Amino acid sequence: MSMTNTMKAVQLQVTGGPEVLSLVELPLPVPGPGQVRVKAEAVGAGGPDVLIRNGTYKWMPPLPAIPGNELAGVVDAVGPGASRLAVGERVLVSARELPQRGGCYAEYICVPEAVPFVLPASVSFDAAVSLGNFQLAIALLASNGNLPAQAVLVPGAAGGVATALAQVARARGLRVIGTASSDEKRAFALDNGVSDIVDGDPRTLPERVLALTGGRGVDLAFDHVGGALFVACLRSLAPFGMAVSYNILAGPPSSDVFDELRRLLGRSLAIRTFSIHTVDADVAQRRGLMAQAIALMASGQVRAPRATRMPLAQARRAHELLDNGGSLGKLVLVP
Repeated sequence: MSMTNTMKAVQLQVTGGPEVLSLVELPLPVPGPGQVRVKAEAVGAGGPDVLIRNGTYKWMPPLPAIPGNELAGVVDAVGPGASRLAVGERVLVSARELPQRGGCYAEYICVPEAVPFVLPASVSFDAAVSLGNFQLAIALLASNGNLPAQAVLVPGAAGGVATALAQVARARGLRVIGTASSDEKRAFALDNGVSDIVDGDPRTLPERVLALTGGRGVDLAFDHVGGALFVACLRSLAPFGMAVSYNILAGPPSSDVFDELRRLLGRSLAIRTFSIHTVDADVAQRRGLMAQAIALMASGQVRAPRATRMPLAQARRAHELLDNGGSLGKLVLVP
């Protein structure tokens, strides 16, 4: 139990750049009926936190808001009537299990007892805050209905979701072709599950992918950029392949995508837009995906990317890194 009745948290009163994040003292939360309190040991910092901070998140919590969507730590108090978890248990809290996103940039959090995932001893707290990316990766890889696949294309292969995708795909025996924009990112991607790295120029990407796959192409391509790259992903697909758009950082393609599909009619291609929010109402499916991710990590079939650890008090600095894309691996805030 904490000796004080306050805790530190990072909060925003208004939306904007990293400067809107403030370290504040808040009352120590007390678990209500059916709740547990978790003392944070590691807090993940990532893209959705930036969207909350700048006010563009479709699932925006009300202001003043505490960002943060993943927190790993230890149950340190149990509310009346809560019996599922005991004090001292190592757990992960994912805001995907909460009524609203955010809330994890804090020393403590109170949540309904059904929310936390119990962590096996082999999964460290720092590693656990990457599990949401592996949960997402498993869902993305299932988006073609689990049709048999041989190869996948992952542009921007050094990213957090991309490295999780690469590792889960490799654990399933798939070949992973990735793109990366620097020597450091290429090395990082190859160290995190990518089989082959090619140049990511959309004009030449399809021919490079087809050359690597003996003219066949890839079964799945996962695009988070959009624009010309999405069309390049389509042109890189094998017969019955699927391009999955899980973000559009550069905006939608300027060309007619349906026209492109008709031009490639002989390949019978498919497109899926994907959001993990699709399972917001399906508790069993969502928690099942996370259970699979925990099992993969606990067994050593996938591993979390290296963590860059920073004090929670330096959340602004962490967000500057997120805004600049200037970090490889997972940013972990330490309370």
